[in-house]
Amino acid sequence: MTTSRGKGPAAKSKVATVRRRSSALAKRDAASASELVRDLSEMIEAAQKQVATVANVSLTALHWQIGHHVRTHVLEGRRAKYGGEIVSTASRQLAERYGRGFDEKSLRHMVQFATAFPDREIVSAAWRQLTWSHFKVLAYLKDPLARDFYFEMVRLERWSVRELGERIQSMLFERTALSKKPKALIKKELTRLRETGELTPDLVMRDPYMLPFLGLADTYSESDLEAAILREIERFLLELGAGFTFVERQKRMTLDGDDHYLDLLFFHRRLRHLVAIELKLGDFRARDSGQMELYLRWLDKHERHPSEDPPLGIILCAGKKRETVEILDLGARGIHVAEYLTELPPRKLLEERLHKAIESARHRIVESQLGGPT
Repeated sequence: MTTSRGKGPAAKSKVATVRRRSSALAKRDAASASELVRDLSEMIEAAQKQVATVANVSLTALHWQIGHHVRTHVLEGRRAKYGGEIVSTASRQLAERYGRGFDEKSLRHMVQFATAFPDREIVSAAWRQLTWSHFKVLAYLKDPLARDFYFEMVRLERWSVRELGERIQSMLFERTALSKKPKALIKKELTRLRETGELTPDLVMRDPYMLPFLGLADTYSESDLEAAILREIERFLLELGAGFTFVERQKRMTLDGDDHYLDLLFFHRRLRHLVAIELKLGDFRARDSGQMELYLRWLDKHERHPSEDPPLGIILCAGKKRETVEILDLGARGIHVAEYLTELPPRKLLEERLHKAIESARHRIVESQLGGPT
């Protein structure tokens, strides 16, 4: 009788080879499966996104049509006296048939939507960029110019509903240089933005800039301010606005053997301008503009590419002397002076302050136009 004490070396080698091949095949199959899952996932997600977009367009279009119909056929004209009762009765029946999305509150939203955006052609052009939630937020803005501004900026920069709400809460429109212009000029610039999609510096530049996230103590130096900005660069860029790209800090510029240092240098992709930022702890002084003009001329000569427009400058200071800024006519030289706030004032106080600044700026512009040559 013969007994087996185990497999010989050849047999063991053969088994190991088979196992290696099986393992290799299993890995190859797993990799192929992973690749297939990735490819199919991309197809599924693209289809889901397309379906969601189509659904949003259809839903928003329906809400506008309902709001327009109710507003023009029920709430206006001879039936206006009983319009509220009619809408209330109809909404109960619609909600029972189609769900809460058509209750009285929802119908009121739709009417407000059609009232705020009466031009179907303008609204329909934005149905793929804005959701129904975007339109609900915009529809309740009282100032038509602010509403048009946010409408165009959402289309252009693709803000989420949360981002839109944050920008409205921070009074972004009132802080833009655009808001300081007469209403006719604002309408003209917003119309041009809608037709061309091109930003202008007045749409981008702000005053004041809100920088409470820097977490600065009661006393700090310009270098502390600069370091805090760089530490919180992502949030600083968000406050500056979409399109800004950080280029360099303490940009050295040599003239006649003397070195000059610009605090911060950015580039705005849509405007295609280099943007120089100089930080000042105290109030704006007239000589600050001369320093910035020197920086802009140097950048224009040594850093600007042929495809770019001339550099712009922002002087960020703790206090802004408006009469001094006005008489220097800095806007014509591409220089924007703005305050920065490291602590946010109460919203009501900020609102009053901004509205006064807007009215004052518009009054000065109108006066200068009337006083100019006819």
